Amino acid sequence: MQKPLTFLAPLAFVAAMALPAAAQETVTADPSVVVATVGDTEITVGHMIVAWASLPQQYQDLPDDVLFQGILDQLVQQTALQQQFTGDLPKRVELQIENERRSLTAGEAINGIMEQPLSEEDVQAAYEEEYSNVDQEKEYNASHILVETEEAALAVVEELAGGAEFAAVAREKSTGPSGPNGGQLGWFGTGAMVPEFEAAVIALEPGAVSAPVKTQFGWHVITLNETRIQEAPALEEVREEIEMQIRQVRAQAKIEEVTSMADVDRSGAEGVDTSVIKQVTVLE
Repeated sequence: MQKPLTFLAPLAFVAAMALPAAAQETVTADPSVVVATVGDTEITVGHMIVAWASLPQQYQDLPDDVLFQGILDQLVQQTALQQQFTGDLPKRVELQIENERRSLTAGEAINGIMEQPLSEEDVQAAYEEEYSNVDQEKEYNASHILVETEEAALAVVEELAGGAEFAAVAREKSTGPSGPNGGQLGWFGTGAMVPEFEAAVIALEPGAVSAPVKTQFGWHVITLNETRIQEAPALEEVREEIEMQIRQVRAQAKIEEVTSMADVDRSGAEGVDTSVIKQVTVLE
């Protein structure tokens, strides 16, 4: 990721932000077009595009004419300052330029790997490896009526045995948040509910009603509506995730390959006090 561009002349940019926004037709950019010169140095549309792409999001969303003027002002000012600078750059700046070039070049190398086409066979194989051996989990759809005492729960069981509709009783008597929805809890798997509640649900057949079940929340009367087996997602549902995973694995493998093949000597790091990385003042 590129480092966010720092505005060297905030007052000039704030002034540019006051300009009225004007509607513009979308055009195809030519990055070689020169928009300004400072002495013999050309500033192109390409330079401006790169500067825009490096901005924090809050700046990128500004109107186009505001951004254009603000970025152009900044690049002109930076170029003028660069041209009048005399002497040698501080060591910290030279090292930062080296690191920035190293980082951007490495990023382009990674992008080249990530953008290589994937075969359908590779995608299918990765999908099967990810999902073919996944245990198919049983899921439950249940409703409950929560009351404060065992006596109240027994009364609910008796009322249901007499033919009362579960959802209607839940709306009338349940003290839980699902009461207004007829006690419906929706689909859930193992581990989603407290152990006593889960055990009671698992023991039920669809359509059956439990005896009162005590948990930390109170007394429950539960009915199991239905069960299902959670199937693995279809390939098209997870294709983007699978493809990204393949690309990341390839990129990591390439990083390890080129690093292992490089002539690397880390002996200079041996015995160096690790705290030196924080001593920025030595670069002044």
